[in-house]
Amino acid sequence: MKNIYFLSDAHLGSLAIPHPRMQERRVANFLDSIKHKAAAVYLLGDMFDFWHEYKTVVPKGYTRLLGKISELTDLGVEVHYFTGNHDLWMNDYLQRECGVTLHPRSSVVELYGSVFYLAHGDGLGSTDRKFKFLRAVFHNRFCQKLFAAIHPRWGMAFGLEWARRSRLKREDGKEPPYQGEDREELVIFAKDYLQSHPDINYFIFGHRHIELDLMLRRSTRLLILGDWITQFSYVIFDGEHLFLEEYVEGESQP
Repeated sequence: MKNIYFLSDAHLGSLAIPHPRMQERRVANFLDSIKHKAAAVYLLGDMFDFWHEYKTVVPKGYTRLLGKISELTDLGVEVHYFTGNHDLWMNDYLQRECGVTLHPRSSVVELYGSVFYLAHGDGLGSTDRKFKFLRAVFHNRFCQKLFAAIHPRWGMAFGLEWARRSRLKREDGKEPPYQGEDREELVIFAKDYLQSHPDINYFIFGHRHIELDLMLRRSTRLLILGDWITQFSYVIFDGEHLFLEEYVEGESQP
């Protein structure tokens, strides 16, 4: 039985992250290290700091990652991409060119007999009105068409600069630390969802840039994936056990 892997939040292309080529190479090296051990890879959003597909134009760069994803799918490994809040403007490029299965919203899936709730996590349980308003604007089809009318030279520059400023507003460019079960929006959401869907075994989210492994019930765990900026963390499921790990180049992978 082959493993299933989950990772998120590399924010490749970010203007606020130094050594972008080294960062992308590390992601690609990790995927290369698991290509013969993986049944599926789930990318839970924000692998790119900004992604917008025009009708005949896609963002420059990312050739190492996209090439490695294509190699995985050519080998028969399923690659699933859940869009996040930085890369929600995906259309069909990754599907047509790389063989990726795209998920524009959260999904409940059964893997090796266990039930997973998978999502990037943005907006789930949020009470922030400003964030919810911006999210509604970004998801609005009319607003998306207006943005697509901007020349890519300015549209991509605007998107990347917006993302850079958003990151630099945070202290040290990092997300706030774990807030506790009563304040973490994703934990609150999962607990509420579990009330009406008690069959869920695992909730797995990205978005928060923290590593979290929390038991909600005897048969239910919640995991937040960390990131691939400083933590290089991922989840591995072998069909029986699920682990939250960190990738160190040069070490053999499970």
